[in-house]
Parts: sequence; C-alpha cells; structure tokens
Amino acid sequence: MDQEWFFYILRCRDGSIYSGVTTGLDQRIEQHNRGTGAKYTRGRGPVTLVYFEKHADVSAAKKRESQVKTWPKARKERLIMGENEPTRSTS
Repeated sequence: MDQEWFFYILRCRDGSIYSGVTTGLDQRIEQHNRGTGAKYTRGRGPVTLVYFEKHADVSAAKKRESQVKTWPKARKERLIMGENEPTRSTS
C-alpha cells in the first residue's frame, strides 16, 4: 500500500455534518478549523471529528464518501453512533 486514505465525518458547530476524504486526517481537521478547508465548513467551525474509516486507496475512500452522502442524516447519525455498519477498513 502506497498511502492510507481516510473517509471522515465532521460535526460542525451548528450541528450539521460534513464528510470528506484525505490522506492526512489531523492536518485536514486543522485546515477545516482554520477556515482553509472546505467551503461548507467555513463559518461553521470549530468542527469535531466524529467518525472515520481507513481505506487502501483514494478510489475506495471516494466510493464510500459517495455512498454515505446519499444517505439521509438520520442514517449518517446511526453510522456515527456505531449503530449501522461496523467501521470498515480496506487496508
């Protein structure tokens, strides 16, 4: 494996959730909190990491992100709480 990828979910200050993919989880959260991350999280910080999964490559991480983004918020909340599927790792 060349590089580990993460699919992650953040909780914003306003209670909304944001998901994304990255290779550097800690650094990406810092970017979101500085206001230099995604446009969505600007003005909604600070953000808190509430869920993540490790994936072997960018394709798998983005596929998972696309899947979860289609879910209603209630299902995403169940995933965050560990009530949905177990945390998956494709590494």
